[in-house]
Amino acid sequence: MCETPIRVLIADDHPVVRSGLAMILQQAAGIDVVAEASTGLEAISLFCQHQPDVVLMDLKMPQMGGVDAIASIRQVYPNVRIIILTTYDGDEDIYRGLSVGARGYLLKNVTRQELIEAVQRVHAGQRYIPFEVGARLAERMSSPQLTPREREVLLLLTEGKSNGDIAAALMVSEGTVKFHVNGILRKLNVSDRTQAVLVALKRGIANL
Repeated sequence: MCETPIRVLIADDHPVVRSGLAMILQQAAGIDVVAEASTGLEAISLFCQHQPDVVLMDLKMPQMGGVDAIASIRQVYPNVRIIILTTYDGDEDIYRGLSVGARGYLLKNVTRQELIEAVQRVHAGQRYIPFEVGARLAERMSSPQLTPREREVLLLLTEGKSNGDIAAALMVSEGTVKFHVNGILRKLNVSDRTQAVLVALKRGIANL
C-alpha cells in the first residue's frame, strides 16, 4: 500500500522562488505541494483551509511577516510543523523564528537534497537546524540581552537620530538616552554608535 504523501504549504512573496521550491518538492517521492502563499496573512488562510503537514515559511513578506504568521497559526494549531526558509541569517532572525515555534531553519542557498530531507525530518517530528544556524543561535543565547528600551533606542539610532531626537521621540531626558546608548555599546561590544548600527543590521536586530 502506498504511503500518504507529505502535504506541504509554501509561503514566500517571490513567485519565482515559490515555483522553484514547488517544482523541487513535487519531484520528490512522497511529497505533495498543496498550496502556495505570497503573504503571511494568505499563509494563515491557506493553512486553515488545507491544514498541511509541513509549512515552508519565509521571514520577510508583505502585510505580515513569517514570525507573526507562525505565532498566529500556532495559537490555533500548536502542533504545526513549520520550517523557516529565508535569505536572512542574522542571529536575531533565527532566535525569533525558532522562539515562536518553527521546527527548522534553512537558508535559501540550501541544496535540493537538504530541502527534501528537512521536510521529511520535520514531518517525522524531528528538528532540522543546520550547524551554522545552531552556532548563530548559541551565540545569540550567550550574548547579553538588550532591554526593550535599549532596542527602541537602537532602532532609532539606525534611523540616524541624535540623542536629542531620541529623547523627544521617547519622551525621556537626553541623559537617559545617553545611559541607554552606553548600555547598547557595552552589550554589543562596540565602541561607537556607527558600529552599533552595523552590528544591529548584521544580526537582524534592525532593518533599514
